[in-house]
Amino acid sequence: MEDCILVVTTYYPTKVGAFSLIAFGLASVTFSSIDISTTPSIPADAQWKQNGVTAAGGTGQGNATNQLDSPDGLLLDGDQIVFITDVNNHRVIQWNIGDTNGQVVAGNHEAGNRMYQLYEPTDVLLDKETDSFIICDSQNQRVVRWSRRKGTTQGEVLIGNIRCWGLAMDDQRYLYVSDTLNDAVRRYRLGEKIGTLIAGGNGKGDGLHQFSQPSYLFIDQQQTVYVSDSNNHRVVKWNKDAEKGILVAGSGSQGTDMAQLAFPYGLFVDTLGTVYVADSGNDRVMRWPQGANQGTVIIGNNGRGDGPNQFNGIGALAFDRQGNLYVVDWKNHRVQCFVIQ
Repeated sequence: MEDCILVVTTYYPTKVGAFSLIAFGLASVTFSSIDISTTPSIPADAQWKQNGVTAAGGTGQGNATNQLDSPDGLLLDGDQIVFITDVNNHRVIQWNIGDTNGQVVAGNHEAGNRMYQLYEPTDVLLDKETDSFIICDSQNQRVVRWSRRKGTTQGEVLIGNIRCWGLAMDDQRYLYVSDTLNDAVRRYRLGEKIGTLIAGGNGKGDGLHQFSQPSYLFIDQQQTVYVSDSNNHRVVKWNKDAEKGILVAGSGSQGTDMAQLAFPYGLFVDTLGTVYVADSGNDRVMRWPQGANQGTVIIGNNGRGDGPNQFNGIGALAFDRQGNLYVVDWKNHRVQCFVIQ
């Protein structure tokens, strides 16, 4: 089996823990932080092994350092480390691949709004220029920065009064934040408190100029913003300076056929413009070629469960340079790896 080489990054457990990666030939793993210039070119007909291998968690729901509780976002660093937003434990946890335990790097002081606390963090970025995490602290309605040098001592507020869900950063270091309260996406230069409205903000609705709970984001090199419009059961893209979005996945109605999605969350766009989306309500990952009227299932669609080919709700997803797929299996409290064939 090929090694999984990660480059990117987003409610019952299996018996397979992170230590099992060695047994599956996945112990040699190389990581780096998010870099949209290294977006992989995935063959249009690529297929993946249908049984996943647990990369983190998978030892039961809980707050021990070998457990997760409803993970959501995912971030990879260059030293064989994965960072996970452990939502219901109100922390960000670091997991060295091959280890049986993680290490808390932010939060872990129970839910609260003090600067040493988080309250249901949903996404995380790594800003290498300041050696710090940028975290969507969703229930505190703020985006915070947490220095890696200071450990879990405390963070600082970057943006307040925003019910954030997803984060993204482009290659000019502009920060993009989805705002689920105002159904909008805003762009911020680091240090700005107000930001610029770039998508939505026209009230909750299903028009292409509107959102209904925008969640995860993806930014390409042209600053095109792809948005999981979760409660509208679709993915839309907004070209730079556009006044409305373009439907790229889902029909806008909830369902199970190949033209529909149900509460999409994590998403990824490759160099061909193919959209990969976590169809969370249908427990499957789908692929939508550019311009297609329907997608295809690449992983899952085997009923809700905790088997190696099943999901129970999906959060973030990501691909490495080889095209191996990583999926946050939300309610199974684990992160799964699916190897490209």
